[in-house]
Amino acid sequence: MTEMVYGAVPTHVGEPTLPKWWRTVDKWTLSCVLGLFVVGLLLGLAASVPLAERNGFDNFHYVQRQAVFGSAALVAMVMTSMMSPTLVRRLAVIGFACAFVALAMLPVFGTDFGKGAVRWYSLGFASVQPSEFLKPGFVVVAAWMIAASQHINGPPGKLWSFGLCVTVVLMLAMQPDFGQACLVLFGWGVMYFVAGAPMVLLVAMAAVVVLGGMFAYANSEHFARRIDGFLNPDVDPTTQLGYAADAIREGGLFGVGVGEGQVKWSLPDAHTDFIVAVAAEEYGLVLVLILISLYTTIVVRSLFRLMRERDTFIRLAGTGLVCMFGVQAMINMGVAVRLLPAKGMTLPFVSYGGSSLIAGGIAVGMLLAFTRSRPQGGIADLLRGHERG
Repeated sequence: MTEMVYGAVPTHVGEPTLPKWWRTVDKWTLSCVLGLFVVGLLLGLAASVPLAERNGFDNFHYVQRQAVFGSAALVAMVMTSMMSPTLVRRLAVIGFACAFVALAMLPVFGTDFGKGAVRWYSLGFASVQPSEFLKPGFVVVAAWMIAASQHINGPPGKLWSFGLCVTVVLMLAMQPDFGQACLVLFGWGVMYFVAGAPMVLLVAMAAVVVLGGMFAYANSEHFARRIDGFLNPDVDPTTQLGYAADAIREGGLFGVGVGEGQVKWSLPDAHTDFIVAVAAEEYGLVLVLILISLYTTIVVRSLFRLMRERDTFIRLAGTGLVCMFGVQAMINMGVAVRLLPAKGMTLPFVSYGGSSLIAGGIAVGMLLAFTRSRPQGGIADLLRGHERG
């Protein structure tokens, strides 16, 4: 009866890895990720051509690179999703440690590529952004600490995870990269809330974030400039926000036609931060709604599957990963329509960027590993057992 109601899948002894993975993985989430990747390539065909021409490359230079990075991301996603939660946790600890060291060394060896924030390592043929790889590792490590604190005589994992979160946030803010810092803080806050944090503490955290924002506004020209641009009721039509707003208005419901959009010739970040503007102009509101539906399906499906999970660590880590994934997509699209100040954040699996694509593949692979069906049944089984006892 439990298997009929909660969808638990019995384990077949000696079953090969690939059939077992296909039987237990969430195929809806997997299909939505593949759909996002296809849409990213479709938009890359339009958005990256002007950039390639400006830099003296072939028209489809960046599309080809995105296909290579995306293929690597999909391979990383599938391989990670085949792992057990224990193996995912172990590899996440190692990955987080490496990314943390790389992030700490950015002020010495990093570069800003003229964008005013030291976030990348230049490898000549490509660049690496450590913060993208830090996020999934941090979520898993913090979830492990919080889950350990709930054991009898367990360590003060909640306090350790908070200290780790503050350290990472401060390091990101020093780049400055306030968008990623807020995303990391949000991911930790969601996990802490799910673990049973008191509302008073969460309200106090929100107040600290507001005070931190005020401090950053008063002491960071980079941060203040973006906030002032967002609050200004008059949008300069020659800025990225102005170009994006015009493109979205021009697109209407069905768009101006494939290849007919003009915003890609004016927006420097049309292939990354503002790729939604290209989608809205050429394909209209229809494609934007499809994108929103794909992201929503991933988030909702994953949360429903995690609600049936009885392992605290898996439940916390999966919730942190999927909420961070969904909020990053929401922030990117919110910036494009001027609902949020500019953050410099990519749209997962759609925007161009090697670090973003591969790190996103690893993160979703972890999520798929945590949401795979298991023979344990759901958390409701455990509650029923206590009631019978």
